[in-house]
Amino acid sequence: MKREKATFAAGCFWGVEGAFANLSGVLATQVGYTGGAMENPSYEDVCTGTTGHAESVQVEYDADQISYQALLGHFFSVHDPTTLNRQGPDVGSQYRSAIFYHEEGQRRCAEEIMHRLQASLSKRMVTQLVPAGPFYPAEEYHQGYLAKRGLSFCHI
Repeated sequence: MKREKATFAAGCFWGVEGAFANLSGVLATQVGYTGGAMENPSYEDVCTGTTGHAESVQVEYDADQISYQALLGHFFSVHDPTTLNRQGPDVGSQYRSAIFYHEEGQRRCAEEIMHRLQASLSKRMVTQLVPAGPFYPAEEYHQGYLAKRGLSFCHI
């Protein structure tokens, strides 16, 4: 098994986590906050929009079963990468579209896919591609939120 990590932001982390949790090859998901300056932010802190953090999902996966490229394809299929700081009813920089790459190969793969996808879109893509920094797990009640409530999705 080849364990790797991927981190994505695409709106409310409940729906994004739900979109990745049951993919074949995904070993674990965890919702949290990344991309900002504040250490150990709380949900309430991030909701203010002043921390710089995005609601994110860290995906642990078996690269022998699912590729990073496939994860990126799924990421782009579950949200609108042309909407700045908004997904559905969720508005604010904490709901931005972002890929937090963990190594150079992930960056190159994401750039290639973003370039190809942009060529097929009529609007400009606003997805950020930035190095992964500290990831702060969200409070326990946010982890597996949809599964705990017997819901299959909430994402638009």
